[in-house]
Amino acid sequence: MKPECPTPSGTGHIRPGSQQGIAEVIISEGASAALYTCSRRHGPVRYPLPMADIDLNLLIALDALLAEGSVAGAARRLGLSGSATSRTLARLRTATGDPLLVRAGRGMVPTPHATELRERVRDLAQDAQAVLRPVVASLDLAELKRTFTIRSNEGLVEGFAAHLVTAVTAVAPNVRLHFAPKPDKDVRALREGLVDLEIGVLGKSGPEVRLQTLFRDHFVGAVREDHPFLGRGKITAKRYAACGHVVASRRGHERGPVDEALAALGLSRTVVVVVPSFRAALAVASVSDLVALVPGSFFNAMEGHQTKPGSGVMRSFPLPVGTEAITVSQMWHPRFDADPAHRWLRGLVLAICRQQREWMSSTV
Repeated sequence: MKPECPTPSGTGHIRPGSQQGIAEVIISEGASAALYTCSRRHGPVRYPLPMADIDLNLLIALDALLAEGSVAGAARRLGLSGSATSRTLARLRTATGDPLLVRAGRGMVPTPHATELRERVRDLAQDAQAVLRPVVASLDLAELKRTFTIRSNEGLVEGFAAHLVTAVTAVAPNVRLHFAPKPDKDVRALREGLVDLEIGVLGKSGPEVRLQTLFRDHFVGAVREDHPFLGRGKITAKRYAACGHVVASRRGHERGPVDEALAALGLSRTVVVVVPSFRAALAVASVSDLVALVPGSFFNAMEGHQTKPGSGVMRSFPLPVGTEAITVSQMWHPRFDADPAHRWLRGLVLAICRQQREWMSSTV
């Protein structure tokens, strides 16, 4: 006769091959283990057992640890101390039976099991937070308390942030806006819930990311007011290419669409300086004979403001070569589609951007 397998508490029995309900034994024993293994002829059989106490904070912590790949990064994201996050990781290791993150040199890498869990945990954490968020039958902006994180480049922040803040605080005084830098076009931050809304030029995007066009922009040339380039007849591609240039590129790239358009005419320009931002490009051009290349909306937003103490007034001019329009959009994750507060913010961003574009167009 085959031996019986003891239940986790050791007081009950399950006969191998019998039809006895596992749930009945679990309930009668009050088991709290996560897994129960019973050896049978065909090898170990694992039965899922209900956990006595499920702490959803562990799910949120696991999401942060897998997203950041380090205890320190997860601690910053969760607003906890490093020691508290280390203790939470220890609890997660006990609960899952897996190390989750292991040392690799000075950093940590996920185990295969953790890699497999990453997307599932992210979705579950976001769903849990959405379920536990208070239901809003009707949006009361005067009472709304929420912080929105908006990722955008400096040009859009310079041109539209002040108007958006004014519009938001006028009707929703308890809403806070956090503008985060946009070092790249990766939409990972949207997927992981680190950013509520992203504004800019669309990069590599997953099919689930929602997109709405805000406006179309174009590049212009910019020089100081007394630049010899101005007032010497028609601005031609040849004259433009003969100038020295300053370009803005976060990645240090010298070439772009303008260079391709010039090459099609058998021309090339000399890029003397590469800077990381459009504001820096205008600052350099304002005190030199270099020609800057910036979006028209950014130049109009900066017009009337000195780009650098002691610098002169800047003037813009249409490029003598054709380049494609820049499509500026707002992007968000579909989990916010029906969120009343998020829909209100998106509508406000759209209205502000289009209002500003109309004003800028009328002043050109």
